[in-house]
Amino acid sequence: MWQLNRRQFLQRSAALGLATTLPACTKFTSWGLPITVYLPGIEAGHSLRDNTSPIQPSSERRVKVAILGSGAAGLFAAWRLVQDGFTDFVLVEGPEWGGNCANGQFSPNTNSNIHYPRGAHYLPLPSMESTHIRELLLDMGVIEANAFMPNPLFDERVLVHAPEDRLLINGQWQEGLIPQQGIPAAEIAEQKRFFQYIEQIKQQKGSDGKRPFCVPMAHSSQDTAWRKLDDISFADWLKRHQYTAPSLLWYLDYACRDDYGIGLAQTSAWAGLHYFASRGEQTNDSRRGEEIEHSSRAGAKHSKTASNAHEGAVLTWPDGLNPLIRHMTSKLTANQRMTGVATRVQEQGQTVSIDVLDPSTKTATRLIADHVICAMPLHVAAHIIPEIQGLGFDLKQHGTHHAPWQVSNFLINRFPTEPEHHPLAWDNVVYGSRSLGFVNGTHQLIRTAKPEYSVMTAYHAYANEDPKIVRQRLERATGDELYAIAAQDLDAAYGWGSQFKARESVQQVEITLRGHAMSSPTVGFLNNTGVESLLQQNSRIQFAHSDLSGISIFEEAAWWGDVAAKKILAR
Repeated sequence: MWQLNRRQFLQRSAALGLATTLPACTKFTSWGLPITVYLPGIEAGHSLRDNTSPIQPSSERRVKVAILGSGAAGLFAAWRLVQDGFTDFVLVEGPEWGGNCANGQFSPNTNSNIHYPRGAHYLPLPSMESTHIRELLLDMGVIEANAFMPNPLFDERVLVHAPEDRLLINGQWQEGLIPQQGIPAAEIAEQKRFFQYIEQIKQQKGSDGKRPFCVPMAHSSQDTAWRKLDDISFADWLKRHQYTAPSLLWYLDYACRDDYGIGLAQTSAWAGLHYFASRGEQTNDSRRGEEIEHSSRAGAKHSKTASNAHEGAVLTWPDGLNPLIRHMTSKLTANQRMTGVATRVQEQGQTVSIDVLDPSTKTATRLIADHVICAMPLHVAAHIIPEIQGLGFDLKQHGTHHAPWQVSNFLINRFPTEPEHHPLAWDNVVYGSRSLGFVNGTHQLIRTAKPEYSVMTAYHAYANEDPKIVRQRLERATGDELYAIAAQDLDAAYGWGSQFKARESVQQVEITLRGHAMSSPTVGFLNNTGVESLLQQNSRIQFAHSDLSGISIFEEAAWWGDVAAKKILAR
């Protein structure tokens, strides 16, 4: 399969009526380790981009509302409609159910299935502004009491268990992710100064009475005094404020790569501060920034956003955020779900026509809807909605930076030996690494002994590179090249880069490549006039995706799904 060039594959796919996810491919390292490579949506996206001729519809279906895309935004819109008693809608799956919240599973034997994330793996405790997320978590039973109070009660099984995270630095593990071990006192003082500043801005209000940074972003202050931070990079802002400590700069760069897929030099200063200041009002509630406070160095008042969790705790499951997807999916009937990929959306007077290709049957259906919720990335929407430029959005002018990601899952049949004082944590990061560490997939399982099998999920954002060049490179990467990226932090911790060490523990590897994984908040992202035009338009097509925020997190995607659904319900 990988010997075909992309043009040849597209030609053959078009002839067969295929426009969907490229099947998983198996590659091998030079020493024989099999790697399954999963590329969600790659050929569907390329066929749309290259205007591959779709199959003409052979049937028609009438529906009040069509939701296009089954990621967080599309499913949240569907969940909201069902919550309000509205049932005359259909959700078109798209190339991958769940999108960036998708999961997979290993079956090491006939008695066990081990689930793992193919994307996002945790959800921060929802802010007071994130009432939509609190509603969902209450419906799931994850919030057990006081859902809309400052300190809800969460299901203990879902709150991340201790030990939560650790950092490999100077050859040894330390608790927490902010570099402390072996770091000079002057750098520690600079770290403290930065987080004290974060505490200060959490207390401030803009001229409109709103906090400068909120989740969802729509609740943030529009005061130009704060929004002008979007005119410079986070790296420039740090330099202007004399933050130069290597340990702090590495950590902040790590945080940007972890949430945004880009480094300090690319990240908007507004987005960089938003990362740390957006969820708590009295203390640093970022999971990435709490370690100084825990070590009593920040001097900030400690408070909680949950009655049974400390500030900075997160919600997580063995397969990441997929349980949120499964819960929302469970509310849909079979008739409300439609397999296929939307290939053309066009407003026609009082209705909208949507052509949907089902690759399994090689047939297409035309939906006729009163309203459409387009819950797909804007760079995809631009290729299937002919009128999108008339709505004020031009892809060449208004398209955003989309970061490529690699999510690698290692099935292991034995746990590595760990130091007594710093055992394996949920999240494990290597100081100075270009990758983002690895997560223990069975960490949340409650049992008296370690399970026979586990999954280590390693994350890598291809930051500080041209995304287009990265995507081209990944399409032709060898097994050895992909494994080198996947295993670099596991190699630093356990020596898994070598044939002997890997073969000793690793049974299977699956690597998910997401060429357009997330929209990244680069400098100037707040002033995207094309996105603003889509939000202001009053057509029968409503847009709902985290691209509208420019920050690719679950809360933002769900927010836009909620906004779109409520607009339609109001009509």
